[in-house]
Amino acid sequence: LLRLGACLDLALDIIEPCGFLFNEKAMRRAGMDYLDMVQYRRHNSWADFLEYRWQHPEEYGRLVLLTTHASKPYTAFEFRPNDIILMGRESAGVPEQVHELADARLLIPMNKNARSINVAVSAVMVIGEALRQTGLFPKK
Repeated sequence: LLRLGACLDLALDIIEPCGFLFNEKAMRRAGMDYLDMVQYRRHNSWADFLEYRWQHPEEYGRLVLLTTHASKPYTAFEFRPNDIILMGRESAGVPEQVHELADARLLIPMNKNARSINVAVSAVMVIGEALRQTGLFPKK
């Protein structure tokens, strides 16, 4: 996801506890030379993220949650430039309180016998559609 953010000029907010090891060594290994190109903020908790969002309303729009518990496909959603696309951990999703605060809940249509798609692949699919709709892909 860090590499995706770097390549597409997208800022990332990483909210603890996240579903991966988050330390400088692990980030350097995963992000390789992209780590210096990506803008990211680390929040110690959901409450910390909400506080930061409240303090910086110009940076944040609607909370758009990707979840297998939604009924609306992401392809039928009209994205806005400052939407926050929120994803939970692959193993557990997000807590109910996050579901309740989401402005929209979207799913990726998939085979009914499958549980879920990898979080990074899901991000690529949905962010690609959001950038296409809003015309915000980086210019060459």
